[in-house]
Amino acid sequence: MKIHIVSNKQEISRMAADLIQNLIKEKPDAILGLATGSTVIGTYEELICRYQKGSIDFSEVRTFNLDEYYGLESTHPQSYHMFIRTRLFDHINVRPENIHIPSGTPDNVEKYCRFYEQRIDNLGGIDLQLLGIGVNGHIGFNEPAGELQPDTHLVRLSEETIKANARFFDSEKEVPKQAITMGVQTIFKAKKVLLLATGKEKAPIIERLAVSGITTDIPASLLKLHPHVTIIVDKEAGSLLPDDMLSFSERGVRE
Repeated sequence: MKIHIVSNKQEISRMAADLIQNLIKEKPDAILGLATGSTVIGTYEELICRYQKGSIDFSEVRTFNLDEYYGLESTHPQSYHMFIRTRLFDHINVRPENIHIPSGTPDNVEKYCRFYEQRIDNLGGIDLQLLGIGVNGHIGFNEPAGELQPDTHLVRLSEETIKANARFFDSEKEVPKQAITMGVQTIFKAKKVLLLATGKEKAPIIERLAVSGITTDIPASLLKLHPHVTIIVDKEAGSLLPDDMLSFSERGVRE
């Protein structure tokens, strides 16, 4: 697990976009695992800019989104379908048939989750999974718990997550209480994982992630077992990290 501290959100976006662009150049039909949330917006804006300049071609790229609120139609303004379409897909040349986003309204949840999982496996698995991290350490919507589900599944959101996401809705009461999410094993099977974090509110969980052991109380800590994980944080999110966990150049950025 490599942790990079950079100066600001813009630098995070550039570094993340570099990794994605390099992957697509090496493998034009790469499978990207995509996240939603404010942390990744800058990365998507950078990718759009590079596409508009002719630096990236998404025509063969396949995508799978991490999660979706359960009970929200794809046309709902706060659905993750709407987020990813307006923030990324509407602005690049990815083919509609290559886009995969969990349904928030499946007829049979268990059957649908198995179907989504199988689609990922049938295409050979995710090449690069982009992640944010919740203040409680969740990745996707895999919340801290005594046990974690390995595959795509329906999960009940923690009160902490509901409160954190209330800013996107008119009131906390409107935030869905459940979501369909890739499981930790699904995420772990990605060939590479890229986790981003920004802002002082993420500093405590980034510190816990860095210094803790592997525990289901911090779902993101399971990534320590993955052979190819890159974490990029800004100065605020990395402000509590011990110096001995950083390279000289990264320590210089923080100081």
